[in-house]
Amino acid sequence: MTGLDFTVSAIEVEPYAATPTLALRLRIAEKTRTPVHALALRCQVRIDPQRRSYQDSQAADLLGLFGPRRRWSDTVRPFLWTHTSAMVPGFTGDTEVSMPLALTYDLEVAAGKYLHAVRDGEIPLSLMFSGTVFYQGGNGFQVQQIPWDTDVRHLMPAGVWRRAMDLYFPGSGWIRLPQETLDTLLRLRAELGLTSWEETVGALLDKAGVSRP
Repeated sequence: MTGLDFTVSAIEVEPYAATPTLALRLRIAEKTRTPVHALALRCQVRIDPQRRSYQDSQAADLLGLFGPRRRWSDTVRPFLWTHTSAMVPGFTGDTEVSMPLALTYDLEVAAGKYLHAVRDGEIPLSLMFSGTVFYQGGNGFQVQQIPWDTDVRHLMPAGVWRRAMDLYFPGSGWIRLPQETLDTLLRLRAELGLTSWEETVGALLDKAGVSRP
């Protein structure tokens, strides 16, 4: 039987991906020094918001996700961020691997709301590993499943997500709208003679009496 240990070296912005992506740098150590022929590795990444504190300004931005502070004892719970996987080549002892973490700026998604709102400090993560190990055992070629309770906690700097979004969406963000709403906004923009979406949304905010920075 093999014995695997996982350690997160870093989570960094992947600058050359086609879509916003972070790179999970992972060190894998095989404690018994059994030669590993290959490792089909999967990872579920969960955000644990209850493991940190929040300023009042952050609490305001998290209102749509967790509700008012008086309800946080009931609503602030771990939730899924993403899944990732990698095929790890053979090694003996230890190896390094990079696993992609795909990002979204969709603020309808819980992870997108949370990562957009929390802009300083650290993001508490739990990484839960699973998969299949292929190795040479005493009776020949062997296959072993990674135990279900193999998990690692990690604190990711909140600024990492922001740097990725600034790289792929410099100075901007986006929201998803139903087609009917988008058509209505297009007509409004034309009727008002506005030249950009920023002016269109700004006009609506001004009409609603909402102050802008």
